[in-house]
Amino acid sequence: MDKHPDQKRAVQYLYPPIDPFDQRMLEVGQGHRIYVEQCGNPLGLPVVVFHGGPGGGCSPAMRRYFDPAVYRVILFDQRGCGRSVPHASVAENTTAHLLEDIELIRRVLGIDRWIVFGGSWGATLALAYAQAHAGRVRQLVLRGVFMMTNAELDWFYGGGAGKFWPETWGRFAELIPKHEQVDMIGAYHKRLFCGDLATETRFARAWTAWENALASIHSSGFGGEGPPEYARAFARLENHYFSHGGFLEYDGQLLAEVGKMAQIPGVIVQGRYDMICPPDTAFQLAKAWGNCDLVMVRNAGHALSEPGISAELVRTMDRIAEQ
Repeated sequence: MDKHPDQKRAVQYLYPPIDPFDQRMLEVGQGHRIYVEQCGNPLGLPVVVFHGGPGGGCSPAMRRYFDPAVYRVILFDQRGCGRSVPHASVAENTTAHLLEDIELIRRVLGIDRWIVFGGSWGATLALAYAQAHAGRVRQLVLRGVFMMTNAELDWFYGGGAGKFWPETWGRFAELIPKHEQVDMIGAYHKRLFCGDLATETRFARAWTAWENALASIHSSGFGGEGPPEYARAFARLENHYFSHGGFLEYDGQLLAEVGKMAQIPGVIVQGRYDMICPPDTAFQLAKAWGNCDLVMVRNAGHALSEPGISAELVRTMDRIAEQ
């Protein structure tokens, strides 16, 4: 079957390479150095990309949602993941540290205000950043909204999503003794931080496989284990943040304090069948925010790479470029 015209257009943007014009390791303090790159037009409209996870790292594919003739695209690996060092480290690694890192990047690059583009945990971080530094944000573009609430964590790690994927949940849960399964985040935490590399890697790959398996609407229920070093950083950082409620001050903070970013316009692109970050979260955010457009993409799940999600994000960034 031929692709939908919007999907054709997205593919045209997504696959031609965009070479970075600047790559560097930035000292951010507390022993951390983070990877930062710029690509596109050095004099273009600045947009910063917040990757997911926590712990996912940025990738070349994330450059390709932006017309390189129009945008100055800034990507970076958050503390402890991707090319940042020390790898898989949770020391001095909190949301407050990440917000400080983002502001340091902005100042080092000489940017006054920028568009913030983020999905999943990247959307969480984007909301936290916009509420802390509203004057620095031109516009927010969010995908697969996650607001780091107990309800969202209970959905994904308490068996809610597992009711739709019982066989996949079974593989994730069976590694944990029955009496510990009432707190899967806590049970995995003990093993991801046990100090034995083989054990940490085994449980990291299981943690990562559970999330990857539910990312796409076309999933077979098998997410693959992923390279061990990537899986270990991804799982340890996610679990670290989830164990501490994202280091927010209280549960529900990002929705309760949405008024701090009321003047910032935004777009939310949400997969209708997102099993990781259910659409109700995006709906509640859009309702409270007001100053945004919510686009529910039919026949789409959570992944950034879903054709419908990609097409809508490309269309969104094109519209912003024309303003």
